[in-house]
Amino acid sequence: MVRRRSRFQAAAVVLAFVLLLAACGNSGGGNGASPEASEPPAGSPSASASATPTDSAGAAAFRDYETDKGTVKIPTKPQRIVTDYYGGELLSVGANVVGVEPTTFDNPFLKGMLDGAEDVGTDVDPEKTLAMKPDLIVVMYDTNYEALSKIAPTIHIPYGTATNIEDTVKLFGDIVGAPDKAEEFLAKYEQKAAEGREKLKGVMDENATVGLYELTDKGELWMFGDNAGRGGQAVYNALQLKMPEKIKSGDQTKQISLELLPEYAADYMFMTTYDPEKKGDQLAKFKASPIWKNIPAVQKNRFFFNDFDTYYRYDPIAIMGQIDLFVDMLLEANGKK
Repeated sequence: MVRRRSRFQAAAVVLAFVLLLAACGNSGGGNGASPEASEPPAGSPSASASATPTDSAGAAAFRDYETDKGTVKIPTKPQRIVTDYYGGELLSVGANVVGVEPTTFDNPFLKGMLDGAEDVGTDVDPEKTLAMKPDLIVVMYDTNYEALSKIAPTIHIPYGTATNIEDTVKLFGDIVGAPDKAEEFLAKYEQKAAEGREKLKGVMDENATVGLYELTDKGELWMFGDNAGRGGQAVYNALQLKMPEKIKSGDQTKQISLELLPEYAADYMFMTTYDPEKKGDQLAKFKASPIWKNIPAVQKNRFFFNDFDTYYRYDPIAIMGQIDLFVDMLLEANGKK
């Protein structure tokens, strides 16, 4: 349930922001710039104009950026960014992330990259954000959007705006004014993917299928496609491995029953377990099932249980790291490691 602040608290946030601007004087910096009001454009967010300096004294330069909230004036080279769920995406293009939602700190692929960053809450908290003096805010969810947009230019990028690593990295490279960083990251990604495919060449049958599954703490069983986390982009896009026919319908997620698992089985199967309280009861029940025990991938030691926090991630840095993890498991399954 989203917390609702009183009108008094909201007014206090705005008053504090005004006082901050007054203390800064007429420096012409990018902090606190508000988005321009306009009708939301069709299509995904994209840059629409080149940067123009705000004055001749070298103050921060801005450009128009089109979003589903309208046109927002953003810094051409933002220096301090607050986000909710786009920490990894921003870091992949060299951005300075000063605030992020709490679970990002648990991302094993971002260790050491968020030193100095602060927790701004699951729904980005305006008071915390104000204290960080960001010059750009980028959010997946638009809770508190109006309050945040009074603090700094705020871009709303809904979940699913970009559907693959290439588009994602280019999108965020554009946002932070670093297309060169985006190209550099993608070149490293392509090299890593090519190296992974080369290691697997001749080891796996070229027609072998790979499936991604998840068991929840409620006993639900799911399958995943190439763009819903759980390693999908690493497996299907980077390593170009084959998806089971049953998941090729275009659904990124599909719930199935345990009884139907043999129909959705793959030659190699990878399962994450969502069990935040670490009870383990559903996993134990799953492993005790004769249905699971009789699946060929299980009998051939080609069924892997993967850590949820490691394989749930789908930011570009995580995808890059997951390539090696899947290659190592597939080599091990074929006695090559």
